[in-house]
This record gives sequence, structure tokens and C-alpha cells, in this order.
Amino acid sequence: MTTFSTRLGGAKSGSAVQKFRRVVSENTVIFVFIAMLIIAGFVSNNFYDYSNILNILSQVSYLGVISCGMLLVIMIGGIDLSVGSMVALSSVVIAVCLEKYGFGLLTSLALGIAATCLAGFVSGLLVAKANIAAFVATLAMMTIVRGLALTVSGGRPIMIDNDFIANFAQSSVFGVPLPILVMLVFAFVTWFILQKTIVGRILIATGSNETSVVYSGIQVWFFKVFAYVFSGFACGISAVVLASRTGVGSPILGEGLELDAIAAVVIGGASLQGGRGRVLNTIVGVLILGVISNIMNLAGIPDYFQRIVKGLIIVAAVLTEGLRTRNRH
Repeated sequence: MTTFSTRLGGAKSGSAVQKFRRVVSENTVIFVFIAMLIIAGFVSNNFYDYSNILNILSQVSYLGVISCGMLLVIMIGGIDLSVGSMVALSSVVIAVCLEKYGFGLLTSLALGIAATCLAGFVSGLLVAKANIAAFVATLAMMTIVRGLALTVSGGRPIMIDNDFIANFAQSSVFGVPLPILVMLVFAFVTWFILQKTIVGRILIATGSNETSVVYSGIQVWFFKVFAYVFSGFACGISAVVLASRTGVGSPILGEGLELDAIAAVVIGGASLQGGRGRVLNTIVGVLILGVISNIMNLAGIPDYFQRIVKGLIIVAAVLTEGLRTRNRH
């Protein structure tokens, strides 16, 4: 009886330890973020200033939106290298519609967002229907879409003379800047899709075991296309935020955003093989990148060195993910 009790207690203890390890593993990025916040306070006395915190959140808001779109694509085992180019295309479409053709604000915004949704739709078809590798398909779309942005804009930035666009980045609700609210709302929508809808469950299942989903009779190609269209939609929303910050629609806007978005998602613990990822952790990954940039800016570290640091972070995140995968097996 004593032996049985001991075994039972040991089983409960082992179960508790496993549960604790799982919780720590799933939320490592949050613990890392908290540690970074503590370190940042020692590095710079101005880091915890309310204005600096809002500045960090505002600066990463557009990346947060794009990363949510990227998360859905990565959840199905794909990748989207065209997000930066889509941001540029959307911004110049909005600018041309407003300044050259005199369209109304809502029409211009709708056309700008529709352009990126269409680009995402094409990427999705290339991946899901033509069976082209996501890396190759979206790399091609990155070049095509950037070329379209250069063509539409004539290869130069277009000033946007619109009160809504000009004031959007500086406007706030209850003291919270609108770009931050946009990021939070978009993150909630992404979370709702993944966790509360049949679409989200199919996306996750597709990334985990696509063959089983296909054998169950589900049209997997449709949901893959949806993920890429959603990524395009995220880019359209981000273009509005970026255009409000810069005041222009530019064909070079968004350069390098694809790497930042992938980095944020991977830092957040999502698997590049698909099937695993969390919206909260992705946003924390975005914030980690923002805090690192802010710390280095406050310390006067040059931009080119910051790029090296970001690259090393991506490598570290991927290696960590590889170790987690091997430990599971």
C-alpha cells in the first residue's frame, strides 16, 4: 500500500513537472521579453518613460499587423516573402487614387487593400493549385509586386495630401494612438479566426498533417489561399499605417519587412513546419524586436549593426525551434 501511494505520488509529481515544463516551453518568449524589459531599464534611464513606451508600440504597430498575417501562412507550413512589396503596392495605389485620379478616401483605401488581397490570392493559387513551393512562389510575387509598385508610381514617392492619412498616426483614443489600436484589433481578429472558427482549426490541422485533412474530404487548397489572402489584407492595413507615418506612397516602402515579420513569428515560437503558433507570442515577438531596436537606438548603435543583431536573433530562434522539435520526438 505504501508502495502504491508512493507510485501514485510520484506519478502526480511527474505529471506536475511535465505540465510545468510545457507551460515554460510554450511561454519562453514571454519570460525572455520580461527579462529584456528589466535589462532595458538598466541600459537607459529613459526607457520606461510613457512617451518612449508609446513610441515603441507605435513603431511596431504595422509590423504587428503584418506578422499576424504571416502567422496564418506559417501555420499552414507556408511562407510569404512578398509582404514588403505588397505594402509598397498598396501605398502607391492609395496615393495615386487620391492624388492623380481624385478618388474619395474610402474608395482609395479599398482599392489599395484590394490590390494586396489580389496579390495574396495569386500567391495562394500558385502554392495551393500549381503546387509551386511557397518560397519560390512568393519570391516571384515579391519581384512582380515590387515592379508593379514602381510602375504605378513612376518610380518615385507620391505625396499624400489627405487630412485623414496625415492625422491618423498622431490621433488617439483615450490616450492610445490609433496605430496601436489597429494592431491590437487585428491581433484579436487573428486570434479569433485561429481559436474560435472552423477555418482556424482547419488551418492548424493542415499545418500539422495535411494528408489527413485531404483524406477527410476538405478542400485544403481553399484554406491555403485564404491564408495568403489574409496576409495580403494585413499588408493593405499596414500600408495605411505606414503611409500615415511617412505621408507618401512609396515603391520602396516595406523593404525588409518580410524578414522582420518572419523573425517575429519564429521568435514567438511558431513552427516553420506549420501547425503550431500563437497570436499572443507573435505580438510579443514583435515587441522584442521593437525593444531591441529601441535600446540600440538609445545607445547610439548604427542601423547596419542592428541588422546583424536581427539576423543573429532569427538564427537563434530557428535553432531553438529545431531543438524543441527534436526533444518532442
